[in-house]
Amino acid sequence: MDNSPQPHQPSTGPIPTHQAQPTERLNLIRNQLNNHTQHSSSPPSSSQTQTKPTNPTPKFPTATMSRDPITCHVLNTLTGTPAANLPVTLTLLSSSTGSAATEETPTFRAITNADGRVANWEPLPTTTASSHQAQSVPAILAALPAPDSKTNWAVRFEVGPWYEAQGVESFWPEVEVKFTVKGRGKEGEEGWRHYHVPVLLGPWNYSTYRGS
Repeated sequence: MDNSPQPHQPSTGPIPTHQAQPTERLNLIRNQLNNHTQHSSSPPSSSQTQTKPTNPTPKFPTATMSRDPITCHVLNTLTGTPAANLPVTLTLLSSSTGSAATEETPTFRAITNADGRVANWEPLPTTTASSHQAQSVPAILAALPAPDSKTNWAVRFEVGPWYEAQGVESFWPEVEVKFTVKGRGKEGEEGWRHYHVPVLLGPWNYSTYRGS
């Protein structure tokens, strides 16, 4: 039997467990380092990106349309509904400054809206170029000399034709309400109180009062 030493041959079988563990640990560490480097260098995906929510600028309700210092409202008591599309005329009769009604008396017109209201007046055209006639209701009142100045006005509702168009007989061809306005019509100033003329209108009767 040959007992001479044999040259060492590398083993092709599996590495013993006690020799493989350090290698596997190194490979795990190397893989973890590589993965960390890739994640830190690559930009975040859209699904990972979190955008900070922005609070929109709060929107406050806009101020309501400005109303003239004199307004009116008509309720049709025959039906219990607003008197819509009713022609109305507003006329300046006189003022405490001594001016009286003339051929160029400031006159304004309007048609009630779907709620039976008039908030703004349109000046009626005249045959002569009168700058006073072209003024608005707020401008006429604002031009008064003192906060306690008084003006007399008339508001006329064209009742007869309005009811007739609905096939309703009316006792009134028109309804006119005359009243006195004190002040220069400046909202929130000089103790001004708005002048509102509500009318409860029927074909045979009507009533009115000062509203707000």
